[in-house]
Amino acid sequence: MRPARRRDQAGRRNAARPFVFLNAAMSADGKLAPATRQYQPFGSPRDTALLHELRARADAVLCGARTADLYPVVLGNGGPRYERLRARRRLAPHPLRVIVSGSGSISPKAEVFRHRFSPILILTTRRVPAARLRRLKKLADAVVVAGSREIDFPKALRKLHANWKVKRLLCEGGGQVNEALFRAGLVDEVFVTVCPLILGGRSAPTLADGRGFRSLSAAARLERVSMRRSGAELFLRYRVVRKTSNP
Repeated sequence: MRPARRRDQAGRRNAARPFVFLNAAMSADGKLAPATRQYQPFGSPRDTALLHELRARADAVLCGARTADLYPVVLGNGGPRYERLRARRRLAPHPLRVIVSGSGSISPKAEVFRHRFSPILILTTRRVPAARLRRLKKLADAVVVAGSREIDFPKALRKLHANWKVKRLLCEGGGQVNEALFRAGLVDEVFVTVCPLILGGRSAPTLADGRGFRSLSAAARLERVSMRRSGAELFLRYRVVRKTSNP
């Protein structure tokens, strides 16, 4: 699939960016984890297989700093079977790994940094103090600064495409990162596994947290591509049909 192109308000083409697809498993009430944020996977083995199948289609996998801090994610390829799938698609054995941290406050003890099987990039902003930025550069293979106070995702994604040849980018959350990408009009497809449980909790993370859209008319609109059931889970795939930016 060709990398997506966006137009500015004057109708001019911006530089190419990756095709962005988002994947999440959520409870029936839309939660990604309990209110304590002490996450334990609640998806089935089929959901885990889908996660690795989607990674096998991606040049890079992206997640937020809190996801990397709180959960033992390494963002790998899932094993030999999926490495073979990547080889058939002429992709590197493992995806490039991208961690988002606007404040630069990611823990150096995060599990992802213990596994150096593929490059790690950190996306951050100009508000990060110089000393902290130096620490980030020691943690990661590269640090991409995009934005002053918040991550400028359009700029960051253009850099990923231009400098690291990322054509397909898989986002694995959390809710803050998902929402920022939706609000910037950058999400092209959404994969959601609905799991048969209710977590509740006003502060529990959801599929899209952050500031949110200001009105229903501004919301991102989805078109269902497929829906299937496996056991007690529902697997949904959507195409984003309207990606209006809502700064």
